Amino acid sequence: MTYLLDVNALIALGFAQHEFHDRMASWVQTLQSESLSLATCSITELGFVRVLAQASAYGLTVAEARNVLVRLKSVTPLSLQFIPDMLDIRRLPAWVKTAKQITDGHLLQLAQSNGIVLATLDERIPGAFIIPHRRIR
Repeated sequence: MTYLLDVNALIALGFAQHEFHDRMASWVQTLQSESLSLATCSITELGFVRVLAQASAYGLTVAEARNVLVRLKSVTPLSLQFIPDMLDIRRLPAWVKTAKQITDGHLLQLAQSNGIVLATLDERIPGAFIIPHRRIR
């Protein structure tokens, strides 16, 4: 199975200072043992760079954020497959009612149209896989 990461999940995976980095790293570790893979797309990659370059908490330039993503794609234990995006606005799900849901709805449709699963930290996306919380031992 392949999981398409949404923007927040990709940032949490690639940026150790993110509040959910440990949760993502723990989940990726479990995926390795199950021979599963991860995917990105134009929206998630561009969102990754935009957020890291825009948020004062990260303080990166566009070039630095791009380099972080390129490095992440080359060193992640699970290969990050790139999914091309050929969907137009007509494929936006009917449950999308607000501007904040547009990208989520599009990513969910992109994943489903490619036979993969959208993986997210956001519990408000119907039909998406919620990345589990880290188990406390």
